[in-house]
Amino acid sequence: MKRVLLFLLTNLAVLVVLSVVLALLGFTGYLDAQGRLDLGAVLLFAAVFGFGGALISLALSKWTALRMTGARVIRTPRDPVERFLVETVARQARQVGIGMPDVAIYDDPSPNAFATGARRDKALVAVSTGLLRSMTREEVEAVLAHEVSHIANGDMVTLTLIQGVVNTFVIFLSRVIGHLVDRAVFKVERGHGPAFWITAIVAELVLGILATMIVMWFSRQREFRADAGAARLEGRDKMIAALRRLQAAHPQPLPDALAAFGIAGRGLRGLARLFASHPPIEERIAALERMGR
Repeated sequence: MKRVLLFLLTNLAVLVVLSVVLALLGFTGYLDAQGRLDLGAVLLFAAVFGFGGALISLALSKWTALRMTGARVIRTPRDPVERFLVETVARQARQVGIGMPDVAIYDDPSPNAFATGARRDKALVAVSTGLLRSMTREEVEAVLAHEVSHIANGDMVTLTLIQGVVNTFVIFLSRVIGHLVDRAVFKVERGHGPAFWITAIVAELVLGILATMIVMWFSRQREFRADAGAARLEGRDKMIAALRRLQAAHPQPLPDALAAFGIAGRGLRGLARLFASHPPIEERIAALERMGR
């Protein structure tokens, strides 16, 4: 319930902020004085809501992640496990040339970990208590290296920019399609009739599905890159062992807002794989095995 409430409040705040931004930029509607579709105004609306929502989500990603998972940032290590986590991440961060991320632990029996943050030098790496209990230190080192590699690769920012671009095109094209149907099929001459809104909503849903496939394809590719980065930092065998441990454990996915940033995702098969943020673990292991050939 807490996660749902936080999600709703965050999205409501985003809508309010973006509406204010639109008003300040002078947006008054999609149509010009002659009743024609103003493509510039449509593009402005699409860019503000397409990019704006994605960028605000990125800016709030650390704050949101900590509250959704209840993760506790380790300020001063209280025991050998916390000291090991902080020292390992610090060593790996030096190796890849990024600033020291915040390191956090969250209470969850399912083994998982994630990284997030708007900046490479101010990121967050978090691991679950389930992961710490179920993995050896060498395997935990590999998982941490995977998350640090995500940060070093700039994956959070790149994924956000791709999401912003496809969101913008989806919003823009859906309004253009809605206008064409409204004018050409239903012969509305002034303003926009119900057909515009119905068509725009349907078009946005269809285009949104295609856009999600594009974003998830990129997300899967970055998992292979992060695995390879972890193999270079801690050794291929350690990363393979960590993935096999995850494969045997069948970890539960993170909340939807964080799912793409976890070490493991949902095990989707068939056509559903097109919407998976992570490749199947067996494919990730096979890719690592090919590295040694």
